[in-house]
Amino acid sequence: MLIGIVGAPNKGKSTLFSAMTMDEVAIADYPFTTIRPNLGIAYAARKCVHTELGLPRCDARSGMCLKGTRLFPINVTDVAGLVEGAHEGRGMGNQFLNDLSGADALVLVVDASGKTDSSGSRTENANPVDDANMVTNELVGWLAGVVKKHMNTVSKRSDGADALYEILSSFRATKPQIEGAAGEAGLSTSKPNWSDENIEAFAKRLFMLIKPVIIAANKSDAQGSEKNIGLLEKVFGKEHVVPCSGAMELALRKAAKINFINYLPGSNTFTLLEQHPSTERLNALKHMEDFLKERGTNVQELVNRTTFKLLDNIVVYPVEDENQFTDHFGNVLPDGVLIKRGSTALELAERIHTNIAKGMLYAIDARSKRRLAKDYVLNDNDIIKIVSAAKS
Repeated sequence: MLIGIVGAPNKGKSTLFSAMTMDEVAIADYPFTTIRPNLGIAYAARKCVHTELGLPRCDARSGMCLKGTRLFPINVTDVAGLVEGAHEGRGMGNQFLNDLSGADALVLVVDASGKTDSSGSRTENANPVDDANMVTNELVGWLAGVVKKHMNTVSKRSDGADALYEILSSFRATKPQIEGAAGEAGLSTSKPNWSDENIEAFAKRLFMLIKPVIIAANKSDAQGSEKNIGLLEKVFGKEHVVPCSGAMELALRKAAKINFINYLPGSNTFTLLEQHPSTERLNALKHMEDFLKERGTNVQELVNRTTFKLLDNIVVYPVEDENQFTDHFGNVLPDGVLIKRGSTALELAERIHTNIAKGMLYAIDARSKRRLAKDYVLNDNDIIKIVSAAKS
């Protein structure tokens, strides 16, 4: 799974990326700090199922488990700032846009303080709704441009959906999504000789399916940000907006990294470890402590909401011993798999190994020991043994 971080220049994207991943990247107060995409790992967090089972521990093989919280690794990319006209080549243009083609979801970063305009320049009382709309329009324009480029060839194909799939599969589009977007736009996919207006209508609907967006209202610790956050929530819906402070989260994580404080990302508190901090440090910590208790940095919430709400993933734990909840080495709940809600036991088997899936006979619910069919629809926090005639 890959999450792309997008936004106009100078909205704090690179700071937010660093806070999410703890990767050191170039951060500066001017447009186009990021030229090449930054790649890193963030972690989605959930209460680990071993606590529910009353087990003393788990042996997480991918990610980690900290104090009963299971952390699932998520790939994140931060790309260059997007300016108006990017889909036509302005700014970093199509280089920027193509870096997003493999993303499953996008975090659209805006400046909740209203102190930067759409080009990234300093200003007063900017409306972040305008930034969000500009970025979205550029992304849709980018997708529409790809379709327009190939429309002459596509229009000659009676299987237009297949032709479009060949072009758009690299954007993570599926044939059902293509057909669904065309249907919503009232367009035929049989020899689709679409006008530019038709293509734009199609691209707008398809983009929402293949690149779902959540808005990060960054710099939420700035004075006056509450008003702009309210504007964003009114336009895009509260469930699609996460107020956050990448700068404060990064400061907290750096302090924890050098053992100055004990801080678990997503927590609304921390513990001071340094015995004799300076007055300056104490004042800074007091400010951060008050903000955490009042609103929180919400960077972890942003990762979690993108993973579990926007992309609608659940967690399933495959095991080999359904009685001890272990693999064949005796590791307790070593693997937590993020998988789309509605997936089946057979699809879980495919994630484990293609041979296991091909030889799958049935599954077992490790809690109840009940036998499950291949088409059993998985539930969140299921613990599943796959019984197969094949060996991986």
